[in-house]
Amino acid sequence: MKLSTKGRYGVAAMYDLALHYGEGPISLKSVAIRQEISEHYLEQLMGTLRKSGYVKSVRGAQGGYALTKEPSQISVGDIIKVMEGPIAPVDCLLTDDTANAYCQRAGDCVTRGVWVKVRDSINGVLDSISLADLCEEEKK
Repeated sequence: MKLSTKGRYGVAAMYDLALHYGEGPISLKSVAIRQEISEHYLEQLMGTLRKSGYVKSVRGAQGGYALTKEPSQISVGDIIKVMEGPIAPVDCLLTDDTANAYCQRAGDCVTRGVWVKVRDSINGVLDSISLADLCEEEKK
């Protein structure tokens, strides 16, 4: 499993907004410069994050983007799932249905349990790290 730039840049952009939480809207251009992300691509990512309710946009000369929740209430897992979709190292885990369309053997597959543990471990780590945690790491 490999994360795309959508997931990685989405986390970077949200981290940047978390660093400036409470300062009002942050311009897309400043986030793009600090995080070294194309402003055009960042605009697309922010659209996804806005639709998911994690950021709000403010129009005008002093406009930009801001988090809708405190950084401690948004996990890296939240962002990755919005940007990338469900985390699944194999297709048969994309649904909970053991007789699913991805694999006819899902119901009696010996290795499926391994992939479930891998998925759950990844989700556990990503969900345990908040944007506030990332900001604390920056201070160290």
